[in-house]
Amino acid sequence: MNKYYFIKKFDQSHIDKQDKKTIIIFRNYAHEIDEKLILTIKNYCKKKGNKFLISNNIKLAIKLNLDGAYIPSFNKNKKHLAYSVKKKFIILGSAHNVYEMRTKELQSVNAIFLSSIFKKNKNYLGINKFKSLSLLSSKPSVALGGISNNNIKKLNLTYCSGFAGISFFEQKKTP
Repeated sequence: MNKYYFIKKFDQSHIDKQDKKTIIIFRNYAHEIDEKLILTIKNYCKKKGNKFLISNNIKLAIKLNLDGAYIPSFNKNKKHLAYSVKKKFIILGSAHNVYEMRTKELQSVNAIFLSSIFKKNKNYLGINKFKSLSLLSSKPSVALGGISNNNIKKLNLTYCSGFAGISFFEQKKTP
């Protein structure tokens, strides 16, 4: 099962806790992107054996030779389809409903993050709706929202190919 850890700042101790299969995604919409910081995180992730993606900036991900990019649900842009990318470049996208899933498919993402599976917010899906939505796309679906050690085994009830989060990965121990 793939694991995706969203970070908004560089904290070596948090990255050190992750296994090599955890993909690190930098997502911070509150501040302007600092290319030096992105390169520092990229180099640290490379040293540790983790893939590193940046959110909402495919052009910068290509320029800095990152492993890929993450397209949030609010980004409907398809300009990146004209860019040439390396063969193993990963493009991930998030969605909360069928319309957003179709948009992500048109953006040629490799996988769709569906949220929120457990966190009871305005985008709350729950397990059954998550399962139903994930069946509507041929793209792998990734569970996002409210995943903890208490409910992680419930992911086996879904058709997800992985899970993503923030607080789950910042706990003392991860599975």
